[in-house]
Amino acid sequence: MRFSLLCAVRSCGAARRLHRGQLLSSVAAVWRHERRNTSSQPCTDPGSHYITTPIFYVNAPPHLGHLYSAVTADCLHRYKVLQGFNSRFATGTDEHGLKIQQAAEAAGKDPLSFCTSVSERFKHLFSSCNISYTDYIRTTEQRHRRAVEHFWSVLWNRGLIYKGSYEGWYSTQDESFLMPTQVTDALDSSGKEIKVSMESGHKVEWMKEENYMFRLSAFRSQLLEWLEGNPRAVQPERFYQAVVQWLQEDLPDLSVSRQRSRLQWGIPVPGDAEQTIYVWLDALVNYLTVAGYPEKHEQWWHVVHHVVGKDILKFHAIYWPAFLLGAGLQPPQRIHVHSHWTVGGKKMSKSLGNVVDPLERSQVFTTDGMRYFLLRQGVPDSDCDYTDRKVEKLLNAELADSLGGLLNRCTAPALNPTQVYPHFCPQSFPHKPGGKAAAEDYQMLDAVRRLPALVENYYESLHVYKALEAISACVRHTNGFVQRHAPWKLDRGDSEDQRWLDTIIHVSLECLRIYGTLLQPVVPEISDKLLSRLGVQPGERSWADLNFLPRYEGKACPFEGRALGPDSGVLFNRLESQNPDRKSKSNQSVKKPKKSKN
Repeated sequence: MRFSLLCAVRSCGAARRLHRGQLLSSVAAVWRHERRNTSSQPCTDPGSHYITTPIFYVNAPPHLGHLYSAVTADCLHRYKVLQGFNSRFATGTDEHGLKIQQAAEAAGKDPLSFCTSVSERFKHLFSSCNISYTDYIRTTEQRHRRAVEHFWSVLWNRGLIYKGSYEGWYSTQDESFLMPTQVTDALDSSGKEIKVSMESGHKVEWMKEENYMFRLSAFRSQLLEWLEGNPRAVQPERFYQAVVQWLQEDLPDLSVSRQRSRLQWGIPVPGDAEQTIYVWLDALVNYLTVAGYPEKHEQWWHVVHHVVGKDILKFHAIYWPAFLLGAGLQPPQRIHVHSHWTVGGKKMSKSLGNVVDPLERSQVFTTDGMRYFLLRQGVPDSDCDYTDRKVEKLLNAELADSLGGLLNRCTAPALNPTQVYPHFCPQSFPHKPGGKAAAEDYQMLDAVRRLPALVENYYESLHVYKALEAISACVRHTNGFVQRHAPWKLDRGDSEDQRWLDTIIHVSLECLRIYGTLLQPVVPEISDKLLSRLGVQPGERSWADLNFLPRYEGKACPFEGRALGPDSGVLFNRLESQNPDRKSKSNQSVKKPKKSKN
């Protein structure tokens, strides 16, 4: 029986006697039965939400892409919490595999000590960058080993894993098997001819050994059926189409173990101490481990959302759903895919010396500054480019000048000497033109009123850059509103002018309250500072509190007449480069922030 050009399989025991057509029919029947059962059952807890990052490989310290994945998932988690969901958010480290075994040997450490030291660096980065995970999973934990062993046993008992022999190309760096069409010729640093992965450029080697195989070939039709029935299962659309395209070709069966003599650092195959479970099967089960598998995972598994980089899409959108279907579980509800970060248009690499240290940069630009930049500039379906100069220009323009300047202007004693949320005058700003408001002011109100629904849509699809673009546009409109009416020129001795001045400030503070509430998932510290300055209490910052300018609708406003919070200083300090006229490199030094003059 030959399943692909890549694999030469010699089936053993009962597996040898199992006819392929019977197997396909059996798996399809199980899939349809379980799909009917799960789709007809209502969610036990419609308020639950489960978001994961990939677990990060500990063969090297964290880089900018790792932080981007974590910040993206953190934004979705915080947004769901604001909406009132019981949200679980998992991240962690992937600590098994040949790469780790080799890296630990090179460092002169035992594998567990090596893994612990690097895992702690990821933890420190996430703590420093305000990543609010609820679970940090390490694949060396006992709870995870137990989940993996159980998952393997389920697949084995269903006849989906069999003993055979594998022969083909394997990339240790990518921990991945490759088809012959994915391999090309290259020269190493010494000029020697080698074979490399066409996608990653990493060296591959021909491997032939006896191990265990997973019947991936049996799941092609089920995977297509899953995707056709869930067109938003993989986002953005570009990556959904890529997965569908991959499934137009036959899937080879997948080797899911290594000989123990080759790979000691991993979980042994249950019942066979001479084999180690393939690192990707091991790693992917982490999502189930956190959910409570095998006993108590149902509450979380039907609402799982994965955030992954495009380089690991095939593992998450083909291998993982196939494993899950084989084990009688639902595929993920959503797989959110993001692209990569380059530096000066080039891929980050140690040899080029352009690797961005995310911890060091977040200390220069502040935690919220880096979070804002990554989510404002990160476009999920295309690679993004990083330079320090880009960070400086964006943060100065949108956080320091536009948002910070607006808050400073509207809460300054010069315009707001009583330091209260002033009263709104409906005669000054009536529903129909005729008061003191201009046509542009009504357009601004309409834009801010529609903003929460717009931002909600973008947060849901993790197009956060579009949400921030929309918020930034509204902030500019509000600054234009204040500039247009120049409240500092109004006569406080005139009661009509005073009412209009109060109305201008009231409307502006209401706009700021909406912006601060919407920005909480992206820049939690800046949002807290802004809302605290407005006197908005912690219990008044949820998604349900996004009722913009109720006084305009003739309703009561709980903030009207309330004292503002204490002035804790500039919202975001301006950044200034040592070489503002030069295009910065990734490691260009930046002066310490100085206070904005706004």
